Amino acid sequence: MQAPAIQAVIFDMDGILIDSEPVWQQAEFQVLHSLGMSVSREAIALTTGLRIDQVVDFWLQRFPKVKVDPQYIADQIIAAVIAYIRRDGKPMRGVVDALSACHSRGLKVGLATSSSWDIIDAVLGKLAITEAFDAIQSAQDFPLGKPHPEVYLSCAAKLALAPSRCLAVEDSFNGLIAARAANMQTLIVPAAEQRQDPRWAAAHHQRDSLEALSALLDTL
Repeated sequence: MQAPAIQAVIFDMDGILIDSEPVWQQAEFQVLHSLGMSVSREAIALTTGLRIDQVVDFWLQRFPKVKVDPQYIADQIIAAVIAYIRRDGKPMRGVVDALSACHSRGLKVGLATSSSWDIIDAVLGKLAITEAFDAIQSAQDFPLGKPHPEVYLSCAAKLALAPSRCLAVEDSFNGLIAARAANMQTLIVPAAEQRQDPRWAAAHHQRDSLEALSALLDTL
């Protein structure tokens, strides 16, 4: 059966619009180690795409002897990430052209992210792309973040479109699961070192950067 025609593109944020995933991982690594949680950088990659409270819960379950307020841990990580974004944040390759490609084709544009609203504001403000989006949704508003599909379903509802009419653009496996569970078409744009991960077979499409989005949209 042929997939329904796309009427909107919904972007993830971290690792798709802004090169912040390494910063998230570095902030997570530093804060956790400062609290006595000896985690590896490889293990930290497992939390990519999760909401910050899920990240903190993930580690506290694995280090039950660490008795620290989860909100304190989350606040420390978020503060480090926001400071980086405001100081050094840069768009991922092809972001501006990808947004223009959507608008030139009359497609609606959404944002569905696990990040909190303060980080969303920092990113969109730094990149000066707030006005590019018809709908913005943070998983902060819901009981569960990605890989639960609610953030994507809510964004599609804000766009007044069926999820099947939306193309979700992701860089993480947790995000890909969320988009697939929402019954959206999916494009995975993984980090260069992760492009050979066999899990990306779950995506409808895979590309190396957002620079390829325009040509892909012409085929959908």
